[in-house]
Amino acid sequence: MKIVMTTPYYPPHIGGIELHVKNLASELAKRHDVEVVSSCGGDVKRVRCLNIPYSPIPLKRIKIETDVIHHHIPSPFFALMTDFKPSVVTYHNDIVIPEKVNGHKMQFREGIEKISEKIMRKALDRCDIVIATTLDYALTSNVLKDYLDKVRIIPNGIHVRDFIYTTDKEDFILYVGRLVEYKGLDILIRALSGSRETLVVAGDGEDAEIFKRLAKKMNVKAVFLGRVGYNRLIRLLSKAKCLVLPSKNRLEAFGIVLLEAMASGTPVIASDIPGVRWIAGKGGFVFKNVEELRALIDNIDEKTVKIIGRKGRKFAEKHDWEIIAKKVEKIYTELV
Repeated sequence: MKIVMTTPYYPPHIGGIELHVKNLASELAKRHDVEVVSSCGGDVKRVRCLNIPYSPIPLKRIKIETDVIHHHIPSPFFALMTDFKPSVVTYHNDIVIPEKVNGHKMQFREGIEKISEKIMRKALDRCDIVIATTLDYALTSNVLKDYLDKVRIIPNGIHVRDFIYTTDKEDFILYVGRLVEYKGLDILIRALSGSRETLVVAGDGEDAEIFKRLAKKMNVKAVFLGRVGYNRLIRLLSKAKCLVLPSKNRLEAFGIVLLEAMASGTPVIASDIPGVRWIAGKGGFVFKNVEELRALIDNIDEKTVKIIGRKGRKFAEKHDWEIIAKKVEKIYTELV
């Protein structure tokens, strides 16, 4: 089968959607002819674009010869610049304009979100099947709730074999992700104010200096590692006492790092937001506020690590890319 995927960005550009497409394409390529179309990246069909941040717009229509085409959004422009059917859309998350970027409030947020949603709906109207990563997220999305007749649930995946399962942990709390406002690292820092816990932060972003200053102000023992390589990330996930994902809004729809931590036998704690809360509950806990987060961290002990870590590992094993890719492949065969 010839399969074409479109995505705004592709590795080495950094992002969750980029890695999702790369891993899915690699797994499917074991059995099919797979091509990726993007604005950038290695080993893809690159299309000249107007480089609007987060939503590059192709400068001309994209000619596609394939059996099925699979678009990855919320950025809808690649999906709208092709005519081919049958088509599948993976709806990774709602469009949410962050409240702050680089510490500055974003203006006209609601207007931009409404315009973006209107354009995105055109892509959803045209496709045959919409993939959402959790039912929880689909049912609570103002957009997806209007397309439930098309929606199929297929979660994100990981390469389970990459991660080191162990209950032998070290005494530190781990955060992994971009250092931007909506990821909620400020919530975790405030929860650890005055604590003896060590916070290890792996990642970089435009708000890094803001978080560093806050950690110092809150008297939090925080180690900022910056961006780390994959092998080091694997070691950190295996040794952390717990991983915290404190994201604030619907830009976080799943939290792949939660699966990665679970595969490592590491309990997770995440915000009580759609999608994320469903995943976290399979190998950890959810919190509603700073006080709840602090209490959960304080109650992580060796017994909890062993019990929750074992539970999380079993859940993660169901999300290996080999399994997830076959579920996507089944959808393709229904359409061809």
